[in-house]
Parts: sequence; structure tokens; C-alpha cells
Amino acid sequence: MTARRVFVPVLLFLAALGLWEIGVRVFSVPAYILPPPSRILATFVGQFPLLLGHAGVTLAEILLGLLLGGAGGLGLAVLLFYSDGVRRAVEPFVIASQMVPVFAIAPLLIVWLGYGLWPKVVVSALIGFFPVAVNALDGLRSTRSDMVDLFRTMGASRRQTLAKLFLPAALPSLFSGLKVAATLSVVGATIGEWVGARRGLGYLMLQSNARLRVDLVFAAILMLTLIGLSLFAGFRIIERRMLHWAAHGRRFG
Repeated sequence: MTARRVFVPVLLFLAALGLWEIGVRVFSVPAYILPPPSRILATFVGQFPLLLGHAGVTLAEILLGLLLGGAGGLGLAVLLFYSDGVRRAVEPFVIASQMVPVFAIAPLLIVWLGYGLWPKVVVSALIGFFPVAVNALDGLRSTRSDMVDLFRTMGASRRQTLAKLFLPAALPSLFSGLKVAATLSVVGATIGEWVGARRGLGYLMLQSNARLRVDLVFAAILMLTLIGLSLFAGFRIIERRMLHWAAHGRRFG
């Protein structure tokens, strides 16, 4: 079943690439409009050192954004979970903040923070903050009431209950939010680099597009895709190990 689950998407992907390659060559589409996949792959391999240098900058922005957005989202979720008054006051603003397009915020961050690393980090953090906060809050609320009563009966403090009951129970939802935030943070960092940057894959895409190097634009997109898939897979591996450990602890603890 696992082999079939992998084989079918890979087959469809290869078929799409084959149709792309054939269509571009049959209709003689210029490479500066739409290069064939073979040329994009050749550019990716040939320009790999250049792509890797820019990818390091973008990856640093993504990871820092994930760290800030994840910590802020989890902290806000805990605060809203414990205080109904704060939740009623803050929740509408949190939801409203997601109605503001990131493109509208990024130029202001460039003005306030300059062209360095931090405007892109803040954009990544803002775009990844919401899914972590929402999923973590849902996970905290899903804790079994009988377990809460048991902790209270045993005299556990609020901090002990949070650390040993609420947070472990919220882990599945929290990791769902982190996986979504990981993919969105790639988008956030790229948007930040489009608005203003001196390095990074988004910057490279703009420069290549201005020179009609569409093959290099697609090569940068491929590198961004690989970064996003790697982050998603990394969180999935950590999730499986942590949830397996938590289930093992509940079984034998």
C-alpha cells in the first residue's frame, strides 16, 4: 500500500513533466517564455552553487521566522486557553490580522527594519503565526475532561497540569499547525525578498526574471520547493517520534 501511494503521485508528476517537455518542443515555445523541464534541470545542476548560496539566506529567514512565529503562536494559544477575558478581547484582532495581505505589510517592514535579514524573518513569522496559534488552541481544548479532573484531584499545580497534560495532549494539533506554518513561511520569506533584499532565492528570481532567465527562475522555484518539502518532512518525522514517545509513556507510565 505504501509503495502504491508513492508510485501513483510520482507517475503523475513524471507524466506532467513529459507533456510539458513535448508541448514546449512541438509548439516551439521560446525558452525565455517557458523553458522545457530538461533545461530547468540542467540549469539547476549547473547553477547549483549559486542557488545554494541564496538558499542558505532564505533558509535562515524561514527557520528564524518559524521559531518566532511558532513560539508566539503557542504562547498566545496558552494565554487564550487560560483566560476567557483575554480570548474575547484578543481573538477578533488575531483573526482580523489575517485579513491584511502580506504584500501590504512587507514594504513597511523594509522601511522600518531595512534591507537586512529581519524584515523577511518578521514576514515569515507573521504568516506562520496564525496556524500554530489556532491549532495549538484547538489541541489544548481537546484535552479529556476526566484527565483534567484526575490532575486536580491529585493536587497538581497549573504549571504541572500544563506541562504534563495539556501540552502533550495538544501535540498532534500543534504539529499540524507547525507543518502548515513551515510551508507558509517559505512563501513569507520569498515575498519579503521580492519587496526588498540583496540576497536570497526571491531576490535571485527577480534578478533572473529581469534578464529573461526564466530557466533560472524555475530552478529557484525548484529549490524553494525542496526546502518546503524538507521542512514538512522534518516536522513529520519529529511528530511521529514525539507522539510515539508520548503514547508509550501513557501506556507504561
